Amino acid sequence: MSRMSFHLYCQRIDASRNMARYYMLAIQPTLFGDTAVVRSWGRIGRRGGERTDVFGTEREAMVHFLDLARRKRRKGYRPDRGCYVIGDPI
Repeated sequence: MSRMSFHLYCQRIDASRNMARYYMLAIQPTLFGDTAVVRSWGRIGRRGGERTDVFGTEREAMVHFLDLARRKRRKGYRPDRGCYVIGDPI
């Protein structure tokens, strides 16, 4: 497994609909050698939901990460200014 951690932070803001949402995705290693896709979402400035999906391989996690990112992009979520997919060495 590579020792990289990937993060994506997106927002969907529409003042006419009083909508201000965020969606965060991350790929992280687990303590047991698996790879997890962690996502959190909600209204900006508020605590939202969180879900963690664990995968046996990094490839499966990356496919899931990209699928979720594509779906959110289609729904109108855009990366926050200055915030984009980051690959940070752990």
